[in-house]
Amino acid sequence: MAPARKPVELRDRPPHTGTKHDLLRIYLGAWFPIIAKYNASVLYYDAFAGPGEFKDGTPGSPMIALRALIDHDAFAAMSQTQFLLLFNEQDADCAEHLKGLVAELRESRQPWPANVRIGITNSTFIELTTDMLDHLDNRNARLMPTFAFVDPVGVKATPMAVLKRLTDYPKGELLVYFAHETVLRFCGAGNIDQALTDLFGTDEYKDASLLSGLQRSQYIHDLYKRQLHEACGFPYIQSFAMYDYRGKRLYDLFYCTREPLGLDRMKQAMWKIAPSGDFSFRDRFAGQDVIFGDTVDTWPLRSHLLNHFAGQALTIEAIVDHVIVSTPYASNHVKRATLAEMQKEGLISSPNQKRKNSYPDGTIVIFPPT
Repeated sequence: MAPARKPVELRDRPPHTGTKHDLLRIYLGAWFPIIAKYNASVLYYDAFAGPGEFKDGTPGSPMIALRALIDHDAFAAMSQTQFLLLFNEQDADCAEHLKGLVAELRESRQPWPANVRIGITNSTFIELTTDMLDHLDNRNARLMPTFAFVDPVGVKATPMAVLKRLTDYPKGELLVYFAHETVLRFCGAGNIDQALTDLFGTDEYKDASLLSGLQRSQYIHDLYKRQLHEACGFPYIQSFAMYDYRGKRLYDLFYCTREPLGLDRMKQAMWKIAPSGDFSFRDRFAGQDVIFGDTVDTWPLRSHLLNHFAGQALTIEAIVDHVIVSTPYASNHVKRATLAEMQKEGLISSPNQKRKNSYPDGTIVIFPPT
């Protein structure tokens, strides 16, 4: 008989981790029904799943994802899609703890939905991902549409080359952790150069040592984003910064997709968490009411549209697409919050609008010349 495992020592959940998980929950609430509508099989891959809960019983990322699916209001409408949720955790004791939580949930939700399968593995991200993709390559097969949540500790576990293989197909999406503070500290030290070269897929991070302060911080952020663009082939990327109580920028989350719709839904999630529009969260503000509540300042968007489209007539669809792809704003900021207010002030007009300040598909908006 195998000896009983020691109880896992669960961790406290810092505010920035809670915010990260809120972001994940909000986005998956949009992603699951959208991806299910067009695909027969879907993979959610949590590459660093942890034990599944924190010291106070708050769920961790794998349980958040699982519940976001099976508790979704539209879950019944997704019955024709097969969902595979793959939870990987390198620590064997944490993986066993997670298995126990999943087993308890399954027992409480009988009959378990036949279209939801759960795999719990105990490996490194590099080994599991490489083995999984090698197996598919040997069969001349491709990974099913996938959302990969890659949330390690440190800089050694997620080489750019592995991220590229994991997402090298049209329907792959990625939410990846970037250890901003660690990279900032060691980019010029020389003692973990190989790990950093693997992380970025280039040694250009060394040039950050020539800079200081915010310039250095921005350089490493922009370099990692550029590598996700160029090495992994993601045209649409949005980052979100996390700061601790000291005001230190601990890490960035990079969301990567090839679909404007995905970018829009993730930006909407980020705006819910950071309504100021700076795409960041600071621990010292945790639990405090935002000064302006959920009100979004769309004056910068108004100015941008007037300048960018001066003298042009465009459909509402073209305007919304531009906002999603080329501005920090999301689709839900365009019509009522921006265009309707501009029309009330006589800044724009529409020749085919049936009702003023309303913008159904096909509505043409005319912007005055500068």
